Amino acid sequence: MLVALLLASCTAGSVRETTHEPATAERSVPPTVMDGSPGSRGPALGCPVTLPNGHNPPGQRALGQTSRLSYGNGRLWVELYPRGIVRPANYGRARPNGSIAVKFPWTRGVLGDLTISGRRLDADAPPLRSRVPDGYGRTGFQSSAVIFPSTGCWEVMGRVGSVSLTFVTMIV
Repeated sequence: MLVALLLASCTAGSVRETTHEPATAERSVPPTVMDGSPGSRGPALGCPVTLPNGHNPPGQRALGQTSRLSYGNGRLWVELYPRGIVRPANYGRARPNGSIAVKFPWTRGVLGDLTISGRRLDADAPPLRSRVPDGYGRTGFQSSAVIFPSTGCWEVMGRVGSVSLTFVTMIV
C-alpha cells in the first residue's frame, strides 16, 4: 500500500526534466541477481537486475512504514519494482513515441536536488530522461518519473550532490 501511495504521489508539483550523460563504468556495480528470483544466478532476460537490500530510510521502522522493495546506501534510497522487472502494463506508461515512463519514489538523506541519469546495458540506445518535480523540499521524499527510450536492461543512477545510488532494472 505504501508503494502504491508513493507511486501515486509522483505527479504533484512542477517538474524539472533532466537528461544526463550515461552513467560511467567507474562506479561499483550494485548487488544483483540475474533472473530476479532470490538466490538465483541464471540469466533471465539477460539482465543483472538489482534486488532490494532491505535498507529503509531512517524513521520508517518506527512509523511502521518499512518497504520490502527498498534499496539504499544509508544516504539515498529508492523503491524498486518486484523482481527488478518493470512491466509497463502494470507499472509504467507507454508513450506514442515508444518510450516508457515509470515512476520511482526516492528518499534523500542529504540536502540537495535529485538528478537521474542512466544507460541501456544490453543494446545501443539514447540515454534515459527523467522528470523530478519541485515542491518536495531539499531532503526527504522525492518523486520522479524516469523515461526509458525503449525496453531493455537499464542502469539507473540517482545523484544528490556527491551522493549517488545505482541500480539495474529490466523494462519489458
